[in-house]
Amino acid sequence: MTPRQLRLNLFIYPGGHHEAAWRYRGSAPERLLDIHYYQEIARRAEAEKFDGIFLADGPALADNVRYASRFRLEPFTSLATLAAVTERIGLIATASTTYFEPYNLARLFASLDHLSNGRAGWNIVTTGAPQAAANFGLDAHPVHAERYDRAREFVEVVTKLWDSWEDGALIADPASGLFADTDRVHPIEHRGRHFTVRGPLNIPRSPQGRPVYVQAGSSEDGRAFAAAHAEAVFTAHQTLASGQEFYADLKRRATALGRDPEQLLILPGISPFIGSTEAEARALHDEFNELTQPEYSLQMLHRILGLRLTTDQLDGPVPRELIETGGERGNGSRFQVILDIIDREQPTVRQLLHRLAGARGHRVVVGTPEQVADQIQEWFENGAADGFNIMPPWLTGGFDVFAEQVLPILRQRGLFREEYTGRTLREHYGLPRPEGRFAQAPDLVPTAAG
Repeated sequence: MTPRQLRLNLFIYPGGHHEAAWRYRGSAPERLLDIHYYQEIARRAEAEKFDGIFLADGPALADNVRYASRFRLEPFTSLATLAAVTERIGLIATASTTYFEPYNLARLFASLDHLSNGRAGWNIVTTGAPQAAANFGLDAHPVHAERYDRAREFVEVVTKLWDSWEDGALIADPASGLFADTDRVHPIEHRGRHFTVRGPLNIPRSPQGRPVYVQAGSSEDGRAFAAAHAEAVFTAHQTLASGQEFYADLKRRATALGRDPEQLLILPGISPFIGSTEAEARALHDEFNELTQPEYSLQMLHRILGLRLTTDQLDGPVPRELIETGGERGNGSRFQVILDIIDREQPTVRQLLHRLAGARGHRVVVGTPEQVADQIQEWFENGAADGFNIMPPWLTGGFDVFAEQVLPILRQRGLFREEYTGRTLREHYGLPRPEGRFAQAPDLVPTAAG
């Protein structure tokens, strides 16, 4: 039996994940709109045999772009260009169930999966940024529960569309003149609360059957959604105990729904600051934090916690009593991560801002290559992770040092692959190719409620 191995994604954020990355001397902010920059990173990640690369996205401009690189290239266009210069690495894109329509999104992902020969993954989000509503003709951002209700039906519709062509429906036989077996192409006739979609999709079933379903919410609604639908979960945890609780809870929920818990991968984010000594790593981390701009950080804190603080309060305690834990804001998973930091560590405002500057609530690890590898191994072997999203503090140097100094240690310990054994993202993750809904009953046509 093959020993269990880490699943590793490279989470590519413009310039790097530390909020001051664009100001660091080793960064290249002038290349953030240069596709060759991203192609170079993708090829390097593939050379290191990473499972996938991940592009986050959102349908609105962040309100603090004045101080940080908060814009993003559109992920479908970007990943299509990365597919052209790579062969094996997975390509995971964020797309919102609140601000897309199922048919258009199903076409986009099916196209990406075909163009990449089976390497697409969908990071399913409901969008937390309220300013997105005004970009889509809405008076207000839908509330948390409503967004998740729409998301559940959205995934149902998209899955039906991806299954609307049976495997083998595309014949393309010049001798017989038959291009497609239309008896194996089915309308879906979906009528639900949020969507009415006839189908079928106008693209054949993709190489993976459907892209890998990834999800990134850790709220109660997010956990329930992940247990029912996700095949990989991107999550943020600060402590081993928190990671273990989340891991056990998601696996238990999946089992209760009749799913194989081994087919639900938990992949926390980790942002490593690496030095030849621990002191050197800490000095690097401090150097980044010295480049932060309080105006940016305080805006972020207001957006997540609702606290409106000033620079005069930086060296005082976080006013915990002013944080309202209920309502829409309190449902957010990142809200709870930050609240836990405040309650556990009781930092000053400045200390909290520096804690969040590294990776927006994801775990920041500061140490030698061996110490970083030790922490990855500890979480992996103690029920907190099936792998990680690697979040370099800056690009490309932050990824280069991880690849050159940490990956060899993980390989020496037998924790990460030397070579790819598969070609699709599902194969990298150890996930089966799902059967289509018509696979066992080719003559079945779904009912309106099906």
